[in-house]
Amino acid sequence: MSFSREFCDGRAVEAAEAASNAKLDNVRDRELRSEAAWRAMSDRIRQTEEARTAREAARVTEDSEASDSA
Repeated sequence: MSFSREFCDGRAVEAAEAASNAKLDNVRDRELRSEAAWRAMSDRIRQTEEARTAREAARVTEDSEASDSA
């Protein structure tokens, strides 16, 4: 299953809101852990997207340099 950053960020916001509205400590702690997990997933997706963009840019540069030298 694949998640988008927007989906993960939305779930993190929902978990943060649930934590702030929780009356029980264990529920608040659970929601805070959930928020942290969703934010970590969003960060991993962002890092993957940035790495993919960098690889594609490097590939384009290499291809254009190869065609210029040919």
